[in-house]
Amino acid sequence: MWTELSATISSLAVAFFMFDKYSHCLPYIFRGYLERNFRKLVNFVNPYVEITFHEYTGERLKRSDAFCAIQNYLSTSSTENAKRLKADAVNESQSVILSMDDHEEVTDVFNGVKVWWASGKIPPHSKTISWFAGTEEKRYYKLTFHKYYREIITKSYIQHVLKEGKEIAEKNRRRMLYTNTPSKDWQGWKPTKWGNIVFEHPSTFDTLAMETQKKDVIKKDLIKFSKGKDYYAKIGKAWKRGYLLYGPPGTGKSSMIAAMANLLDYDVYDIELTTIKDNSELRKLLIDTKGKSIIVIEDIDCSLDLTGQRKKRKKKDDDEADKEKDPISKLKKEAEEERESGSKVTLSGLLNVIDGIWSACGGERIIIFTTNYVDKLDPALIRTGRMDKHIEMSYCCFEAFKVLAKNYLDIESHELFGKIEEVFADTKMSPAYVADILMPKSEEEDGETCLKNLIAGLEAAKKSEEAAMLKTKDGVVTEG
Repeated sequence: MWTELSATISSLAVAFFMFDKYSHCLPYIFRGYLERNFRKLVNFVNPYVEITFHEYTGERLKRSDAFCAIQNYLSTSSTENAKRLKADAVNESQSVILSMDDHEEVTDVFNGVKVWWASGKIPPHSKTISWFAGTEEKRYYKLTFHKYYREIITKSYIQHVLKEGKEIAEKNRRRMLYTNTPSKDWQGWKPTKWGNIVFEHPSTFDTLAMETQKKDVIKKDLIKFSKGKDYYAKIGKAWKRGYLLYGPPGTGKSSMIAAMANLLDYDVYDIELTTIKDNSELRKLLIDTKGKSIIVIEDIDCSLDLTGQRKKRKKKDDDEADKEKDPISKLKKEAEEERESGSKVTLSGLLNVIDGIWSACGGERIIIFTTNYVDKLDPALIRTGRMDKHIEMSYCCFEAFKVLAKNYLDIESHELFGKIEEVFADTKMSPAYVADILMPKSEEEDGETCLKNLIAGLEAAKKSEEAAMLKTKDGVVTEG
């Protein structure tokens, strides 16, 4: 019996090989008919079921989340069992990540059921030269198991693999800093809307030059938000929160964003509005962002002319009669304004992204606007519900100075602190300027020298402020 069975299997194997090699010579309809019936014959004697997970799926060939989760899950099994491995170096480190090489197989056991995982790739049908990575080959993972355990595998094991793979990815995840590519570069095969690098900014709330009480309030607010998934679902709101950081230049707005990302372990998406063609492209960018992220638009008052668009529209409505009298001049003027503006992102488009229907695409997102001049922003842009919390980043105070002294000089107390506190009370100096003075410029400079330099700088700034006030009282107008 075994002799006859082995002979039958060998014959089927030879037939399958010949069919696979010469099937392209047959008509398409006939070839499909033979293939379907041949598969039925093979399945009759083959008790195993195969499930294939491809790396890229969908019309836009988006990388499959399931493939990535399986890759993470198998990374442990492959390093223990596989004989052929691939090594990927981690950026700027001596460690490597090992994974199963192509056309390699490992086994796994789940609740006493043995399964086989194999990795493979499909070569291109024709030899072509491509400028894009990943276009030549299509990779996949194939799961094989006995058909008797179909229900266990499909209902329990696969879910177990995906869950474990996602947890491994979350554990090994490195924070990334994303920036949007110009809209004109989105065309082509597998376009990329976001470029990224590893986010390694060292700023934390402990190193921020700010009052301790104020920092504690912000930290509690952030932690409360990060744990509020069920609460936001209960009240029927998108799981997002808006922060407006405003204050003079050099007061630590960018450092605050980095500290938030480090506290919550979030990625950062830095949006440059001037490179976005229109509102539609802005929505596409939002859709391509992930959860656990901070979306930042820095210097919102300078990114686009969002603040004056309502005034311009009102002026156009008031001058409609004059424009109708001279339609040629109107067309020329509109064409010139369009060339100058470049981007057609509007205030209403930005508002819809912040708290419209599109803002609910995904969850656990923080949206941050920064500005040096909060008075220039349209009130609709920063109202509660869009920018939920307004944080003023002010000039350096004595408590903030003590944080900087500890950071830069490792000094927590000094006899010169009393004098510095007196001068700080009447002087406006940004934390960035104070930090620059406190930073030693040579090996000969010690902590006391830097503190004396700060006192001299504060006194000079105080005299400059007094002179400016005196000129203002005398009616003297100066530039700047």
